[in-house]
Amino acid sequence: MLSQSVYTLVNQQNGNLSFKVFEFDNSSYFDHIQRNNYFTIIIIISGEGLAKVDLSEYSFKENTLFAFYPYQPFMIASEEPLTGISIQFHHDFFCIYRHHKEIAANGILFNNVYQQPFILLDQNNKQILLNIVREIVNELKMEALRKDEVLVSYLKIFLVLATRIKLEQQTIKETNVNDKQLLIIQNLRNAIEDNFRTKHSASEYADILHVTPVVLARAAKNHFNMTLSDLITERIIIEAKRELYLTDKTVKEIAYELGYDDEYYFSRVFKGKTDISPQFYRETIGFNRGSVLN
Repeated sequence: MLSQSVYTLVNQQNGNLSFKVFEFDNSSYFDHIQRNNYFTIIIIISGEGLAKVDLSEYSFKENTLFAFYPYQPFMIASEEPLTGISIQFHHDFFCIYRHHKEIAANGILFNNVYQQPFILLDQNNKQILLNIVREIVNELKMEALRKDEVLVSYLKIFLVLATRIKLEQQTIKETNVNDKQLLIIQNLRNAIEDNFRTKHSASEYADILHVTPVVLARAAKNHFNMTLSDLITERIIIEAKRELYLTDKTVKEIAYELGYDDEYYFSRVFKGKTDISPQFYRETIGFNRGSVLN
């Protein structure tokens, strides 16, 4: 564990906090719904409990790593002592979207509607990741030239290793699914990726895959722990966030490209999932944004 609880890096250009590492010894930090405007990584070192993420619930135990993207709703509750370490960082400090080709974390570790938002760590993997966290803390303690570049390098290594672990576990999980169900799951995932901009209803995907809505709904619930409608909408929201962050397209343009003729209805759908409007998301995270790390 770390010898002190909180370490931070301030953005020298605007005075905002852009990177933070802290340790915790109870669940009070996360026992209420979080909708943070920054990426959050949490390593549970000891304890167990229940995590509520988006519209799903997951039991967790020690040696679990959670990864949450900005404004993703989550909470972690435990009736017993819970210890761990959290890393939080802004897009301004390190942009997952822009560096996804380098680290492959976007769409795997973060922003992956098709996979659970956590990975399990064996003792070796946990120790490797905690060693990187210690190096990050040592750098945060120093007054040295280009500290931000060194921290970004350590963060990249951390994210790459965590992404590798998740990919391995994802492969193992899929090999344990029977062939028929796995085919349905793969076809559903491919169908959503190909059509989420134009097809938004569960019945449309049932028609595409030539299965009954009941069969498709059961596969979505069993494998993704979400309803089919929520699965489709979450994929749309992820794409909307990417467009709001990376481009200067208007909300109306983004809504139209995602299959919504009514931008106000699209905004209600977006706010229903994120608790904020598309415009507010853009102002705090996206194009021409400002940022504050709480």
